[in-house]
Amino acid sequence: MDFLDLLESPSPGKQMPDSGIVSGIASTGVLSDNEDDDDQFGWQQPFDGNQYRPMATRTDRVRAAMFPDTLPEASVSMPMTGQPTTVQRLAEPSQMLKTAVLNLVNYQDDADLALRAIPELTKLLHSDNPTIIQQASQVVHHLSKKEASRHAIMNSQPLIAALVRVMGGTADAETMRCVSGTLHNLSHHRQGLSVIYKSGGIQALVRLLGSQVEAVLFYAITTIHNLLLHQEGSKMAVRLGGGLQRMVSLLSQTNVKFLAITIDCLHLLAYGNQESKLSILGSGGPAELIRIMRFYSYEKLLWTTSRLLKVLSVCHMNKQAIVECGGIQALAHHLSSRSGRLVQNCMWCLRNLSDAATHLENLGGLLQLLIQFLGVGDFTYVTCAAGILSNLTCNNPQNK
Repeated sequence: MDFLDLLESPSPGKQMPDSGIVSGIASTGVLSDNEDDDDQFGWQQPFDGNQYRPMATRTDRVRAAMFPDTLPEASVSMPMTGQPTTVQRLAEPSQMLKTAVLNLVNYQDDADLALRAIPELTKLLHSDNPTIIQQASQVVHHLSKKEASRHAIMNSQPLIAALVRVMGGTADAETMRCVSGTLHNLSHHRQGLSVIYKSGGIQALVRLLGSQVEAVLFYAITTIHNLLLHQEGSKMAVRLGGGLQRMVSLLSQTNVKFLAITIDCLHLLAYGNQESKLSILGSGGPAELIRIMRFYSYEKLLWTTSRLLKVLSVCHMNKQAIVECGGIQALAHHLSSRSGRLVQNCMWCLRNLSDAATHLENLGGLLQLLIQFLGVGDFTYVTCAAGILSNLTCNNPQNK
């Protein structure tokens, strides 16, 4: 007899009281004289066999809770109650362990599948048939969505090189979407960024910035953004590949999140690099940035734009272009924003631009705001406001 069955059976010659633990019946207390026994226990209610079917033994209940897959389909089931039983609560760790083991098995299966498929996929990506290339790129993109197979792809330099070659030469929109999506998934890992960079992927990604497909543009710009943030040498590669000019041309897009990422890429490229600042100027960047400051309200976009303008405003030629585009007025409009970081960037921009704006008139509203900032306890605001007022009133009787 099973040990749990022994626990189920009472001692010979002795009737054990039922506390409700063994039978599963809830304790009800003492019946009053005027209560009907049948009503008290609810025995007159219709019996639903699906709601509760009693177990043969305690062993069956434990097995049903902890290892339900081992029971035949026709077997009785656990009671359906609002609260989990004690056995069910004790069974939770075993179910978690089972899930973890299954996840490990599936992870290994994904890795093994990718390792077997990668050599064949690499050959297919070198095919002369566009249809075969498209289908192979779809499979690789699907594999890159799973962690185990993604690591296998990152470890295959020939496959990455084949993807980059396809991305640089295909005109098929679906193929470009799948290949750029694969590189986007890989770019979330340092190893992936390294293999993309070493395979010459940056030049191909810059080329995709001219695509008319929104998904391809998103994959390309976010992958480039990850490279600029974390991969050494990527900034120079983007500059040499004409990335600055292509990014400035994308500032006419209307998706605010896409614009925020694009402008942050420009900021990463322009910071501390005079040649990049002049490239942005030559591509018409200042006018587009001021237009964004005027007509958009998305805080993150305005913040990233003001941060780029702050970098450009230390360049004499960009400074003149920003002032001529109405940059002083556009920046002044955001001094009353609730975003402290946006206000601070605008103040620094105005501080840098103000010595090139001494000739401007009709700045009464800005001057009043700056005077109010002098009474703020923040040292940065007071310093910037004093510097701006000093420059705007220099040789300008009206502003004085």
